Amino acid sequence: MTHKSAFVAIVGRPNTGKSTLVNALVGEKVVITSHHPNTTRSAIRGIVTRPGFQLVVVDTPGVHKPKTLLGGALNTMVSENMDSVDSIVLCIPAVEAIGAGDLYIAKEIAGHKSAKKICAITMIDMAKKSEMPEQLMAASKLATDAGFQWDDIVPLSAKTDDQVQLLINLLAKYAPDSPPFYPADMTSDQELTTQIADLIREAAIEDVFEEVPHSIAVMIDEISEREKRTESERPFFDIHASIIVERDSQKAIIIGAKGERLKSVGIAARSEIEKKLKGKIFLGLHVKVMPNWQSDAKALSKLGFTQQ
Repeated sequence: MTHKSAFVAIVGRPNTGKSTLVNALVGEKVVITSHHPNTTRSAIRGIVTRPGFQLVVVDTPGVHKPKTLLGGALNTMVSENMDSVDSIVLCIPAVEAIGAGDLYIAKEIAGHKSAKKICAITMIDMAKKSEMPEQLMAASKLATDAGFQWDDIVPLSAKTDDQVQLLINLLAKYAPDSPPFYPADMTSDQELTTQIADLIREAAIEDVFEEVPHSIAVMIDEISEREKRTESERPFFDIHASIIVERDSQKAIIIGAKGERLKSVGIAARSEIEKKLKGKIFLGLHVKVMPNWQSDAKALSKLGFTQQ
């Protein structure tokens, strides 16, 4: 029996269900999700391993008209991650009209001649069945307008797991013969510190609005594991992290009255991090102001973002 392996790029506008789909494909949470656009800020590889095949699914930031150096860096990241992949999946919500932003991305996809091209019509659990034929025709026209034809169009819901397995089967079918790229027990290639930073950021942006979610970044300052007293004892980690914002007013929002909001962020983040580490943690959070970091090349570099 031959083994198949493939790299798959998941692309789309902000808030089209890309991260939720990646988590559904992998079968566990490897990417943070939020109702805020541009939550994903790095190309995160989720790994789907089954008997006979492995899919390395790359979740990418939402493509948008950039207003900051950060926005430009995120768009560049998406373009780079469409290079040399075996399949590209464009996410288009069933509940939104297809527009200029989708066409812009579809034209970018058209340039990747060798990749299989799949349109995932996401969030079908939120749409009326009577509206689906029109959206399917619009998706087909989108590809024609961009100069190619879809290899497949898959309506699905990552939230209810409806037709997610169908997408996996198609991606496996299109995968070339290859040994696996990663060990079978790996579900993500992200560094642990990056995963922890994202979980803290997910908690920090949960109920803030306007520009604040985009102005939040997280740096892990220190992580260490305490020595176990017995073999059977669960691991215990000490983690210190900085929540970065751009202005003093945003710092006040994150901390909240008498520090209550920061405490809530810590409780929410700690719960998710302990699931990830399968142990207990002490989490120390500090809020720091880094003025206009989204448009500061040196600050972006310090926070791990690369620009053109």
